[in-house]
Amino acid sequence: MMGEAQLVNRTKFISSLKNELVPQFNQLSAETRVPKSRLLDEAIEDLLKKYEKRRALY
Repeated sequence: MMGEAQLVNRTKFISSLKNELVPQFNQLSAETRVPKSRLLDEAIEDLLKKYEKRRALY
């Protein structure tokens, strides 16, 4: 696989976003200078915490 970066601590996956979220997401990354991958990590971590709390109730 020449030309492709080796990911050691990350896993590549493909998804999609609502069209109206893309410009806001791009702007947030640009304004904060935080890479989109790190913003996605934070969002997924928050979701996992949210749903873990819900699972604890059942």
